[in-house]
Amino acid sequence: MEAHALTIRLTNKVEFPFLVLLISGGHCLLALVRGVSDFLLLGKSLDIAPGDMLDKVARRLSLIKHPECSTMSGGKAIEHLAKQGNKLHFDFKPPMQRAKNCDFSFSGLQHVIDKTIMQKEIEEGIEKGQILSSAADIAAAVQHTIACHIAKRTHRAILFCKQRNLLSQSNAVLVVSGGVASNLYIRKALEIITDATQCTLLCPPPRLCTDNGVMIAWNGVERLRAGLGILYDTEGIRYEPKYVVPFIICMQVAL
Repeated sequence: MEAHALTIRLTNKVEFPFLVLLISGGHCLLALVRGVSDFLLLGKSLDIAPGDMLDKVARRLSLIKHPECSTMSGGKAIEHLAKQGNKLHFDFKPPMQRAKNCDFSFSGLQHVIDKTIMQKEIEEGIEKGQILSSAADIAAAVQHTIACHIAKRTHRAILFCKQRNLLSQSNAVLVVSGGVASNLYIRKALEIITDATQCTLLCPPPRLCTDNGVMIAWNGVERLRAGLGILYDTEGIRYEPKYVVPFIICMQVAL
């Protein structure tokens, strides 16, 4: 998570503090980045990540059998097919609309979509694994609903940070990273809220959005410059499989 958050400083001149939204196949969180290793966690997914959900929907729609999507990842297939569909054909509701926090949730939405796909298969008289005639409409509606959910929670985080003077009132920065950050539709939804809140939206190049060695190396450079975690004796080091954000203020985000 730390490497994803700091990658933008390799490609752009970004000063601390800034807000980071990490959206990928394994993560979904909002954090205020106050320094190289200084984060305030504002919100996170309560279940699965958006990239994981997009992949599962793509598999359920059997998009690997679609002639235009056979070589694409699940998320890319959804984004590609959504361009041909009507996002309003299916009325999927964004999750947690009444929740006064910055957390995310995707598993309930996925369950609704699975039931919708099953119902459409019955209506069209096809078996599971065949391509629905409405696959593009479902893809468009799914992508739109996810984008709305992510944008709304991020909007709350921006307002919270500005009300608490945790971000600049006039030149705040929102950094979006992770594999899902390469989805242009979701990025456009985030541009709408950053424009409305006088923030600048920045995303690393697509090749640096997914997990990569460059971001890990840059994270090391940032830590070296800051004098953090420089060890000359590696004996007895304990390794953690996942980074844990040390400061969590999710419960305070109740606008």
